[in-house]
Amino acid sequence: MRNWLLPEYIEDVLPSEALRIEKMRRRVLDLLLVHGYHYVIPPLLEYVESLLSGSGSDMDLRMFKVLDQLSGRMMGLRADITPQTARIDAHLLNAKGVTRLCYASSVLHTVPCEVTRTREPFQIGAELYGHAGLESDLEIQRLMLKCLMISGIDKIHLDLGHVAIFRSLIRDTGVLPEFEVDLYNVLQTKDTAALKELLSTGLDKRLDRHTRDALMLLPELYGDKKILIEARKMLPGYPEIENALHQLTVIEDELKSYVNTITFDLADLRGYHYHTGMVFAAYVQESANAIALGGRYDEIGKVFGRARPATGFSMDLRELSRLTRLEDCPKAILAPYKRDDEALDKTMERLRAEGHIVITDLPGNEIEEDPACYDKKLIFHNGVWEVVDI
Repeated sequence: MRNWLLPEYIEDVLPSEALRIEKMRRRVLDLLLVHGYHYVIPPLLEYVESLLSGSGSDMDLRMFKVLDQLSGRMMGLRADITPQTARIDAHLLNAKGVTRLCYASSVLHTVPCEVTRTREPFQIGAELYGHAGLESDLEIQRLMLKCLMISGIDKIHLDLGHVAIFRSLIRDTGVLPEFEVDLYNVLQTKDTAALKELLSTGLDKRLDRHTRDALMLLPELYGDKKILIEARKMLPGYPEIENALHQLTVIEDELKSYVNTITFDLADLRGYHYHTGMVFAAYVQESANAIALGGRYDEIGKVFGRARPATGFSMDLRELSRLTRLEDCPKAILAPYKRDDEALDKTMERLRAEGHIVITDLPGNEIEEDPACYDKKLIFHNGVWEVVDI
C-alpha cells in the first residue's frame, strides 16, 4: 500500500483553500469577539464521559475512542465542541451572569455526516450561557447569519423549528422510551405512512386520539409563516405550544431582512436528545445540507453541576470554503538576494508590514519571474529600492 495515501474522507487542505479558510476564520472570530464572545481552545481529546454529556447516543457513534495509557480510562477525540464549552462554562468559569464563548478548531467523525463531507470538519461557533429569554435566541441566530455573510455566503434560507411542540404533546402521556424514539425517527424523516402505522398498531395505548391526531399533523406543518397560523388552529392550545409558536413568529419578523426566505418545520427534531427549545438551520441553493445550525439546549451543563440556559450555533469552515468563490492566491513581490544590504532589508520589511508578500530569490535557485506567482519585483533605481511591475 502506498504510504502517502490518506484514509477515506480525510484530505489535505492545499494552499489556496487553506488561505481562504484562514481568512474566513479570522473574519468570523473578529466578528464574534467584538460582540463579546470570548475565545476558548478546548483540548482535542478528553474522557469520553465528558464529551458525551448531554449529547445523546448519536455522538457516541460518531466519536473515535482511544485508551489512555496513563489512567487506563477511555478517552475520545471530540466530535463536537459544544459539550466542551458547556464544561468550561459550568466547571471552570463558573460565572453568575451571562457567559459568551466562541471557538474554532477541528473535530473528528468516525463517518462523514454526508457523502460529500470530510470526517475532519473545521468547526467554528458561538455559545451563550445564562439567559433563557428569546432575546438570546435572537442574538445567536442573527450572529450566525452575519458570520455567514462575512464568509461570502449570500442568498441564505433559514429553517426554524421548536422541539417544545413535540415535547409538550407527549410530556404527560407516559409513553415508553423506545416508542418515543420511534416517533422521533419517523417524524425526522417525515414518513407519514410509517407514522400512521406506528400510531395505529397499538404498540403504545397511552396516547389518546387528540394526541395522535396532533402528532400526525406535525409532518404537514412545514412552510412559510402561514404554517404558524394553521398550527394555532390545529394543534392543542397548550401553553408550551402557544409560547413556541409566538417565539417563532417573533424570530421570523426580526430576521426576515437578513435572509432570502424563512420556512418553519414543526417536525424538525434535530438534536432532540439535547435541544430543549428553538432549533434552526441555514441553507443555500448550492447545497442540500445545512451549512450552519444550532438551537437551545438548556440542560447540557447539568452533568457538570450547572444546568444553565444555553443557546448556540456552529458551522464547518471547510464546507463554507467549498461553497464560496475561489480566490486566486495573492501574488508576490520578487526581491533579489543581497547580503548586508540594509536598505533592501528595510524596504522588504516595510512592504511586509503593509501586508505585501515579498519573496527572496535565493542564490542558485534560477527562479523564473512566473506571472502566476509574481507580478512585481524590487529593483535598485536612482539610489533606492523600488517596486516595479514584471
